[in-house]
Amino acid sequence: MKNTNKLPVWFWVIGIIALLWNIMGVMAYVGQAFITDEALTRLPENEQNFYKNTPIWVTAAFAIAVFAGTLGCIALLVRKKWASFLFITSLVGVLGQAVYNFFIQDYIALSGSRVIMPCIVIVVAFFLVWFAKKSQSNLWIS
Repeated sequence: MKNTNKLPVWFWVIGIIALLWNIMGVMAYVGQAFITDEALTRLPENEQNFYKNTPIWVTAAFAIAVFAGTLGCIALLVRKKWASFLFITSLVGVLGQAVYNFFIQDYIALSGSRVIMPCIVIVVAFFLVWFAKKSQSNLWIS
């Protein structure tokens, strides 16, 4: 079944911006996961401790969040309904990180005003799940 619904321009704008957002997330993940000892020593002591003591499951959640989100954006742009599944998977990864950062690690005390970015990440993840579901119900993706 070929989908012939004409897509609004803002669908493409949202899809491309979301893809760029998730690519930045992939870059942040790679930077964090593969930080060199030399680069680590240049960070403040509290951030060094954060990176050294982050459990593997949190790093895995980060990887799942950004890679599933990126693949979800690609699926959205090629109009595939499995974008919803990928965005839900990404959201689970984001929420896993959030649980660790806000309730186990006390990210707020560690980072202060930088707490805004993780909150934005959560909002964007929920938005992308909603947007993919809405796109599917409008038959923009199938």
